[in-house]
Amino acid sequence: MNVIEGNIASPAGFRASGIHAGLKKSRKDMALIVSECPAASAAAFTTNRVKAAPVLYDMKILEKGCARAVVVNSGNANACTGEQGYKDCEETASYAASALGIASDEVFVSSTGVIGQMLDMTRIKKGIDSLVSALGKDGEAAAEAILTTDTVKKEVCVSVNLDGKEVRIAGMAKGSGMIHPNMATMLCFITSDAAISHDVLQELLGTTVEDTFNMISVDGDTSTNDTVIVLANGMAGNKMIEKGSDSYIAFSKAFDYVLRELAKKIVKDGEGADRFIEMKVEGAAGQNDARALARSVVSSSLVKAAFFGSDANWGRILCAMGYSGASFSLDKVDLFYSSAAGSIQVLKSGSPIVFDEDEAKKILLEKEIYVRAVLHDGSACATAWGCDLTYDYVRINGDYRS
Repeated sequence: MNVIEGNIASPAGFRASGIHAGLKKSRKDMALIVSECPAASAAAFTTNRVKAAPVLYDMKILEKGCARAVVVNSGNANACTGEQGYKDCEETASYAASALGIASDEVFVSSTGVIGQMLDMTRIKKGIDSLVSALGKDGEAAAEAILTTDTVKKEVCVSVNLDGKEVRIAGMAKGSGMIHPNMATMLCFITSDAAISHDVLQELLGTTVEDTFNMISVDGDTSTNDTVIVLANGMAGNKMIEKGSDSYIAFSKAFDYVLRELAKKIVKDGEGADRFIEMKVEGAAGQNDARALARSVVSSSLVKAAFFGSDANWGRILCAMGYSGASFSLDKVDLFYSSAAGSIQVLKSGSPIVFDEDEAKKILLEKEIYVRAVLHDGSACATAWGCDLTYDYVRINGDYRS
């Protein structure tokens, strides 16, 4: 696998665009992704019982197993908008399909932004006209158009050789706040020119999401709109990827890399965040235990606050592990902090050890912090990613609607 310069339109047969339709005051706010031919589709959605209209709509579109386009708007979540919100999704897909010359059930619709406001369909339709006119291989405008409180675009592109053919996988994501495990407000779109069936792609996405997007947390809030959509159109010319084959293994590793990097980019751009935290649990009794422990630590407000203050308060980490619901033996736990400034052990076999507080402070003043808990209970491992909790988080979310 090679990491390459590229964007959502880099795989063969894909085009994209992003424009300002007036849903937001000045920033781009609508994006379009289109495949030249029908593409196998896969998707994952929020576990929140309050699901936005586009999530409900896309769950229906997914049943077909193939699609050609995705229309995205930012600035308005189209969530808690009742029957009219769903009808607006249908109208958006129908209008886009007509403009593109495809069927309406080949169009996914996604939204992100403020909850409880109706879409301005006049602007949506004018925006679609502009998007279709602007379609091209420059997907960076699309990556910009899906952002809300994000400060940077989040894009990843890789290539992998399958059957002597160069296959590309590209992704773009948005997410900065309302991010929490179980589809942590995030949207993610993946394109690939690989030949792969809907069933194999859907299973691969479900597995990969567990250890990528479901392992990040900014603030403990799970959104109404969280969505990952994947389109794979087969235009690279590789043989159909069969589960368990060498091609499948190579493709799945590249696919995992794309989702993992996008997940980390979301956390690094967490609202008001100053530090990136990686929590790795090693030697857990089972995989579910490892995941629960790692997630619990990066989700803890007290742990986040400690990292904001560069405070080596390992008691908060143990506390978060303790209420995770996972099984582990406290008297076996070793705990370490590390960063570009060095590494230090703060707990051995569940008991405190004397360590240099000044050295620990120096390590925790870095922008990227790595925590490792070694449990000695088994062989399962898991990694979760989070960020610190700063004053700016409250400032940003105190006036989000304005």
